[in-house]
Amino acid sequence: MALYHLILLAIVQGITEFLPISSSGHLILLPNALGTEDQGQFLDVSVHIGTLGAVILYFWKDVKQALSGLPHLVMGKLDHRGAKLSLLLIIATIPVMIFGVFLAVTGLNDAMRSMAVIGWTMLGFGLLLWWMDQKGGTTKVSGDWSMRDAIIMGLWQAVALIPGTSRSGITITGARALGYDRENSARLAMLMSIPAIMASGGYLLLDTGIHLSGPEARDALIATALAFLSALLALKLMMALLKSVSFTPYVIYRVILGLILLGVAYT
Repeated sequence: MALYHLILLAIVQGITEFLPISSSGHLILLPNALGTEDQGQFLDVSVHIGTLGAVILYFWKDVKQALSGLPHLVMGKLDHRGAKLSLLLIIATIPVMIFGVFLAVTGLNDAMRSMAVIGWTMLGFGLLLWWMDQKGGTTKVSGDWSMRDAIIMGLWQAVALIPGTSRSGITITGARALGYDRENSARLAMLMSIPAIMASGGYLLLDTGIHLSGPEARDALIATALAFLSALLALKLMMALLKSVSFTPYVIYRVILGLILLGVAYT
């Protein structure tokens, strides 16, 4: 693959994975915009690994806590703070795994990769994010995360398998609806992304296999490294801006892009 395509792919994935503007939608649209073939699932896995590394590094304190709680969780000691976080992350991931298997078995996964679908989801879920951000409460922080909230946010996250929805965007929408403030909504959404990305990446690896030629391995390494750097930058920028800026700028972008895509799709 051409180097410029790899760079664009990695940057687009890195930035859009955590900003509430849909990475899957942009990855589907990128080949159409460049007039090239689809980059293929293995490169999709590569850039997802890069973004996974970025979110683990950025939220390492929380990740370390969850990892330290796994042995306690196995032993049934749920009074340990890390064990509770691990359990809630697992529970929040179950809906997206079930829905993902359903889409793969029914073939709806490929059927939804259209410009019209992405246009409608960009527009509709963008406006929903704006509405919940304006009307949602600010009484909860990440330490208040409960079993009920994990299940509800997990169901919201499952909807993100529809291209153009945005995994981070829809999960933040769910968190704001439950009363979490902006910063903690984003924190929970980012932590939920770790097992979700691991699950989707593992599935794609099994689906595509790992037989790579030299050039393909090189492309994968380049894409992974660049996605890691761009995702880390996007995370730092978004978390810093949330202290003073709402999600409205992202919503405006989604609405404009959604209207453009719908105009193209229906003409």
